[in-house]
Amino acid sequence: MELHNLQPAKGAVKSDSKRVGRGEGTGKGGTSTRGHKGAKSRSGYSRKIGFEGGQMPLQRRVPKFGFTNINRKEYQGINLDTIQNLVEEGKVSDVLDFETIIDLGLARKNELVKILGRGELKTKLKVSAHKFTASAKQAIEAAGGEAVTL
Repeated sequence: MELHNLQPAKGAVKSDSKRVGRGEGTGKGGTSTRGHKGAKSRSGYSRKIGFEGGQMPLQRRVPKFGFTNINRKEYQGINLDTIQNLVEEGKVSDVLDFETIIDLGLARKNELVKILGRGELKTKLKVSAHKFTASAKQAIEAAGGEAVTL
């Protein structure tokens, strides 16, 4: 094998593509397989997303319903059993604040965090979050910890 006879492995290069617009003799000249006239035959054409050929598109046929509250606050929920697992793995010792939650990847920095009451907490912890469910707050205080609302 020399530099002048290097070639790709058999089947590695697939070049069965049509070479359009290379003259009448090729059989793919003239309109270059685009047919005659119309938007699709022009250069620069791109179909709108959801366009159905002039038929009323699905997103306009289906009626709108419901209500979206623009003041809604979305919370990222973290359950007590998740917190207990973090304690058992040694990732949290006595304080679980918002910075720690972000570092552990349980929430992003712009999200609001709510502690939920699934599972049980056996460790004394000072937990800081934006909101707590009643059962979560009760469980944290029952374990001797403190629930701090941000």
